Amino acid sequence: MANVQPPIPGLQPHERDIPLGNNDDDLSSRLSDRTCRERWRTSVLVVLCSHFVVMNTWGFTNSFGAFQTHLTDTLSSLPSTISWIGSMQIFLLFFMGTISGRLTDSGHFRVVFFVGSLATVVGILASSFCHQFWQFFLALGVAVGVGNGCLFCPMLTVMSPYFDKRRAMAIGIVACGSASGGLIYSSIARQLVPSVGFPWTMRTISLIQFALLAVANVYLRPRAPAKSSSPWVDWAAFRDMRYSYYAMGSFFSLLGLYFSFFYLAAYSRTITTPSLSYEESLNLLLILNGVSVVGRLGFNYAADRYGTINVYIPVAGATAIILFAWIGVKDVPGTYGWAIACGITSGGVQSLFPAALSSLTEDTQKLGVRIGMIFTIVSISSLIGPPISGALIDALDGRYLGAQIFAGTSMSLSTLFLVAARRAGRKAKPSFGPSASD
Repeated sequence: MANVQPPIPGLQPHERDIPLGNNDDDLSSRLSDRTCRERWRTSVLVVLCSHFVVMNTWGFTNSFGAFQTHLTDTLSSLPSTISWIGSMQIFLLFFMGTISGRLTDSGHFRVVFFVGSLATVVGILASSFCHQFWQFFLALGVAVGVGNGCLFCPMLTVMSPYFDKRRAMAIGIVACGSASGGLIYSSIARQLVPSVGFPWTMRTISLIQFALLAVANVYLRPRAPAKSSSPWVDWAAFRDMRYSYYAMGSFFSLLGLYFSFFYLAAYSRTITTPSLSYEESLNLLLILNGVSVVGRLGFNYAADRYGTINVYIPVAGATAIILFAWIGVKDVPGTYGWAIACGITSGGVQSLFPAALSSLTEDTQKLGVRIGMIFTIVSISSLIGPPISGALIDALDGRYLGAQIFAGTSMSLSTLFLVAARRAGRKAKPSFGPSASD
């Protein structure tokens, strides 16, 4: 009787149970090589498409400072008022995570992802026809925010199971989409707004997003079969102190993180001596987003070796120190140097946050729900963080001291809660990556 090859993970059902006859070793080797090539090709496509998703969600959000500067001047509004648009966008990106994550776990990824793509593109396109604050708020804040929420959490849920090893590095590469998107969309705003105007700038961006998200819709798909049903909230997760402390650490982290992305350009035009022009101020955003690649790749590479939480703690602490150091930065060279330092560490925070989060849950069937739960928690801090910073600036007659202290303190509290999560992890099975409990 002919020998039968045991099922090889990653092969389709019709490729399994192939009779090997007298050439067992040869056929087995060829099937193994083919499986490896298919897995490698699939992994590359997953990372590339996930990079596009982050580029069009977080990358666009990180470039909001360029649009905030323009909208503040055009609408004659306070920066704290305009910041509600960007903060609502981030709020809904996270808040929708519970809904989109649960639907993804239940097998509705393709529908949710398509709806998110459509809402994002339509929202950006609609902003090109807006003239009043409430119109911009609905288009860029609500529509784009809901769309992003239907893209990011499902993408992270679908992508993570493809990488049992080097998951932090894979997420780091994906997270670089935040930097590439920030660079591309900030550059587009810098070049096109003064020449062709805001409306055609937004139409150009919507066309780019349409093309990239179309590719992601074609190639992104879940690796494992979905459960028939899953809960909206997994309350048992909060009995794990690692998860609870990490949720609080994430809350305070995002409370202060986006202050620099929203207000650095405005700071350079009002506080820096000499003050920078509109185009020059956007160069700072380009630097802030560009150098974040160093942090995203470097810190996530270290996370695969030493454990995600072990790397996340010092990166968050360094970010807190840098935010406090902003208080003493007044001249142009210092502002550029500060943007480089902040870009590296904040890039690390943005990429390590989802990397550690995805490793908190060993059951991939609950991954979407548990990621969505923390996303809902941090959505509150993302919503109130930038407006609080703006209100502190307004209260001090345009001085940034109060907002800088607020951002630095928030990141410091985040570091303390991450340390608590790390200590709680010593009493449980490590789930923050290799060496997480060493």
